[in-house]
Amino acid sequence: MESKGRPASKNQKNSLVTAYLVAYNVAQILGWSALGILLINHLVKKGTYVGLYHDVSVLLYIFQTAAVLEVLNCAVGFVKSNVVLTGFQVFSRVFLTWGIAYSVPSVQNNIGVCMFLSAWTLTEVIRYSFYLFALIGEVPYIIQWCRYTFFIILYPVGVTGELLSIYGSLNEVVEKKLYYLELPNRANIAFNFYYYLIFTMLMYIPIFPQLYFHMVAQRKKVIGGRTKSD
Repeated sequence: MESKGRPASKNQKNSLVTAYLVAYNVAQILGWSALGILLINHLVKKGTYVGLYHDVSVLLYIFQTAAVLEVLNCAVGFVKSNVVLTGFQVFSRVFLTWGIAYSVPSVQNNIGVCMFLSAWTLTEVIRYSFYLFALIGEVPYIIQWCRYTFFIILYPVGVTGELLSIYGSLNEVVEKKLYYLELPNRANIAFNFYYYLIFTMLMYIPIFPQLYFHMVAQRKKVIGGRTKSD
C-alpha cells in the first residue's frame, strides 16, 4: 500500500498543474464570453456606450483581477513565459481596471472605456482559447490565425481606448487630489497621481510599438505564408 506521506510523482504533479491551467483558462473563456455578451447586448439594445461600464463592471473586476494568477504561474514555472513581461502586461490591465475605470467615475462613460473593453474582450476570448487547446491537444488553425491576426486591429483600438480613458480621468484626479500623498507625512514621501498618469501615457510611446511589432514578427513566424491546408 502506498504511504500517504509519499511525494507525488512528477507525472502526478504535471497532471495536477495541467488540470489547474485547463480550469483557469476555461473559467477565463467563460468569464470574458459572458462579458462580451453583456457588452453586445447593451450596445445593440441601447444604441450607446453610455452605461456600458455599469453593466459589465462586476465581471471585469473578477476576471481581469484573476489574471494576476498568470504572473504567479510564470514565477513558479507552471507556464514558460517571461515573468517580467507578463507582469507588466497584467499590471497595465489591472491598473486601467482599478486605478482608472473604478477609481474615476467620470470616466466610466468615456468612449475610451468602451474601446478598451471591446478590444480586451475579444482578445481574451481568443487568447485563452488558444492556451486551452494548446494544453489539451493541437490548436485549431482558425484560433491560431485569429490570435496572430486580430491583434492588428485590436491592439491599436485597445491602446487608443486606454489612452483616452487615462486622459479623460485627469480633471477629476486633479480636482479630488485622488491618490495624492502630500508632504509632510511620516514616510516623508510625496506622490502625485496626476503626474504619474502623465508619465504612464508617455510610456506608451516607446512600449506600444515594441509590443506591436513583436506580435507582427510572431505572426510571420507562426502563420506567415501558411495556408489552412498546410
